[in-house]
Amino acid sequence: MSKELRCRLIRNTMTSMMAILRARGDEGSDRYPSKPEITAMAKRIVQYYPMLQDKGLKNTWVTVFTQLYKRLQNVRSPQKRKKDGSHSKSSTKRHHLEHPDDTDEIDSNDSTVILDLSTEGSSRSDPSNKERANKPAHSASPDAASQATLAKHYKALQALFERKNPNYQDVSHLLDLEFAARRLFIDSDTIREEDRPEKILEAYPCFKDIGHVMDELRRILDMRNCNFISELKERWHDFCQKVQFFGVSKNMLKPPMGIDKVQQAVEILRVLPSLFPSMSGLPKKVRDLSQALVHVLEEKEDPNSYLRKRPLTCPVLIVSSSNCLLAVGNVPITTFPKDKVTEGAVYLMAYYCTLHLTYPKCVATLMSLIQTEVLLDNIHESDLTSSYKKSMAEWKAFIGQ
Repeated sequence: MSKELRCRLIRNTMTSMMAILRARGDEGSDRYPSKPEITAMAKRIVQYYPMLQDKGLKNTWVTVFTQLYKRLQNVRSPQKRKKDGSHSKSSTKRHHLEHPDDTDEIDSNDSTVILDLSTEGSSRSDPSNKERANKPAHSASPDAASQATLAKHYKALQALFERKNPNYQDVSHLLDLEFAARRLFIDSDTIREEDRPEKILEAYPCFKDIGHVMDELRRILDMRNCNFISELKERWHDFCQKVQFFGVSKNMLKPPMGIDKVQQAVEILRVLPSLFPSMSGLPKKVRDLSQALVHVLEEKEDPNSYLRKRPLTCPVLIVSSSNCLLAVGNVPITTFPKDKVTEGAVYLMAYYCTLHLTYPKCVATLMSLIQTEVLLDNIHESDLTSSYKKSMAEWKAFIGQ
């Protein structure tokens, strides 16, 4: 997190703590936050923002506590009005330090940081909402912060986008703060499905970065777990190892011996829709189900030409001789190193969740199975189709569960 955002966080957190005490209206309403209260808040902050933790220390919140306490020491005591109308200083004094903390560099009116863990997403299904069928199941709390505060966060986010190379941590921090309003906008279904990727990426160009999309997936499914992404990749790696032998048992894959990891990953992506088939047939002009996931460019084949002719509008991985391109519909979104194609399906799922896209019917069973087995996310009740139940039963029997 940048120095500026840290300053704002410290200053406005202390301001909020004091405002809460003042609003109580009881005997202790004129007091200041105590050390135990500041300690509790420091622990809460580093839990919410892991990048602020002190590395190598048993208590990872010491630095944040120190900054909060220094900020408190720099706050002037309110003046109490005497009965005769004059003012006197409060008996509880807060002296200015000789060298004020750098949190004073930011005007307290710059922003208001509301620290509330209730903004986290949840992976619950909503049986009453039939429009959620074949989509990743998640929700966000629209009441997590005031509309004015969320609008201020979005304005600050847009200001960062205008820079040539915005700081990744700054963008991530603001995405955390603005999460509730963003998910309300994306998940509302007020935007047509075919227009959703363009509108969302126009509003949030940061989602052209796979790193930010993976972070959004974490916010949606398990916001408090700072190890979510690494754990997700481990689950995907374990899933692929089992799929490899599952495919061999069905004579759809060759044994993995002597096969390059990239080639092996591409072959798994190609065969996955056939290993976990859906009841619906192939869409028009689609010759192979694997086109819903991956396409390997032939020699001298142009990716843009392929995308213009592609009949499907779902996210896809395009593998070339040098790198991988992730596209949604016929629009290229981002590229990544070819050796990362082993995580390609996880990236696709992250875009499905982030952009709130519907799974194509031809691969709905596969995507739902990945959602439950790898993302550990619930699916909509209407997605518990006979093909899903059959594929899941075969899969569980094969892995011995």
